Amino acid sequence: MLPLGFLVVFFAWPVAAIVARGFGSGGVGATIGDPLTWKLAGFTVASAGASTIVAVLAGLPVAFLLARVRLPGVSLVRTLVLVPFVLPTVVVGLAFRALWPDGGLLPLVLANAFFNVAVVARTVSGLWSHLDPRTVDAARALGASPWRAFRVVTLPALAPAVASAAAVVFLFCATSFGVVLILGGAKFRTLETEIYLRTVELLDLSGAAALSLVQFAAVVAALVVGALARRRRENAVRLRSRSETVRRPRGGEWWAVGAGLAVIALLMTPIVALLVESVSTSDGWSLAGYGALGGRGSRGALQVSGWDAASMSLRTAFDATMLAMIVGVLASVVLVALRRTPGRLARGMGETMDAALMLPLGVSAVTVGFGYLVTLDALPGDLRTSPLLVPLAQALVIIPLIVRMVLPVLRSVDVRLRQAASTLGASPARVWREIDLPLTARSLVAAAGFGYVVALGEFGATSFLARPDAPTLPVAVATLISRPGELNNQMAYAACALLMIVTVAAVVLIDRFGAVRGQNSVGEF
Repeated sequence: MLPLGFLVVFFAWPVAAIVARGFGSGGVGATIGDPLTWKLAGFTVASAGASTIVAVLAGLPVAFLLARVRLPGVSLVRTLVLVPFVLPTVVVGLAFRALWPDGGLLPLVLANAFFNVAVVARTVSGLWSHLDPRTVDAARALGASPWRAFRVVTLPALAPAVASAAAVVFLFCATSFGVVLILGGAKFRTLETEIYLRTVELLDLSGAAALSLVQFAAVVAALVVGALARRRRENAVRLRSRSETVRRPRGGEWWAVGAGLAVIALLMTPIVALLVESVSTSDGWSLAGYGALGGRGSRGALQVSGWDAASMSLRTAFDATMLAMIVGVLASVVLVALRRTPGRLARGMGETMDAALMLPLGVSAVTVGFGYLVTLDALPGDLRTSPLLVPLAQALVIIPLIVRMVLPVLRSVDVRLRQAASTLGASPARVWREIDLPLTARSLVAAAGFGYVVALGEFGATSFLARPDAPTLPVAVATLISRPGELNNQMAYAACALLMIVTVAAVVLIDRFGAVRGQNSVGEF
């Protein structure tokens, strides 16, 4: 009841309140019938679709590299490809703005794809490593070219994983906020940024509610596709045992290896550009931006110093991670129990709950944030003025990620061990403590670390809820880049560089600590 209660109180209730207010004020029908609404929806779907295609095409050669190749440095590639996925959106937005100062559609599409190559690579490689290579060898022996063998034999077998990854990538791209805000400007607007504009600046609740409904429909469709594809992928994995298929590439496989390494190099390009920009000024190289983080920027752009904002980010992310771990782990335990319970009712309940846990990823963070402000005063203590307000919103974002990481690990625990412990008289709590916890401890720590770095860079809901006198570092960066002055710009790039360095260091430790043989540390995406 705890995970479901948390979702109802801190997600469904605020969102429903905003939508109800929108309908109550009238104008929802007019907004849905407005051609501008469908123009925004069309652009959102088209740009997200383009980013998904780029991410899938870039992720496939990296997936081959991770699943089939034995070469020095492959473990480093496994870590590097994960870095973009957890970088804060403002960091990625500024990194691509360093390459394309004027922004535009192309950098917007590439930036969203940049985020999600890891989802494709790690998800597809998880299934690819289970495929029997002898089927490809047989096709080659019958005269098929390497490309035809991949297209006719390997690609159909990988289809469930590719579809699952593509659905999740589309979901992330369609609800992207920070990247579109920084790179799209006023020219390119999506449903997410339009909801923000109508809620925060125009106070057009009816219009925002109508757009939220359109966005929600797209999100549900993506979740259904992703759930069906995940089920097919799980069945595919169960039908094949993992074999030792990793070897040195040969023949035409070197082209795939080269393509994978080229993708990794391209992923590192915006990161390097951001680091260079953080020490570049009109007078040459300088660390002035880093030094200025001890102050409040040019003309008092911030109400607190950059280091105070960084400290606030660390504390808020810790609170959000602890809350998300409690809810996410309990939800994973429930999902595993429902999966092991015979009967269609239990299976249906599990699938419904699984989909519900993913919904916060696809609903506008602005809608959730504004919903907090109009509903949480009804709870004891008026959480609207509580320091827990921002951690609650951040926890909603990272709970689905934690569930997707913890769930496959809990499912992999041999049920016979649990049955043996129960037969010997262990209570359910002791079975969990003596069996499940030791076998999943590394993955739980990795999930907590992963959630922490995601919360550290969360921008959507935080930008709406954080007070000016207590901003997180991503919110401070957004404030700095919106104010004139070279020093403010340098401070923003320096803050982003620090966020990126902390994130990269955390990802390296998480991947090294949490990855075990045969386990995909991105989880079940």
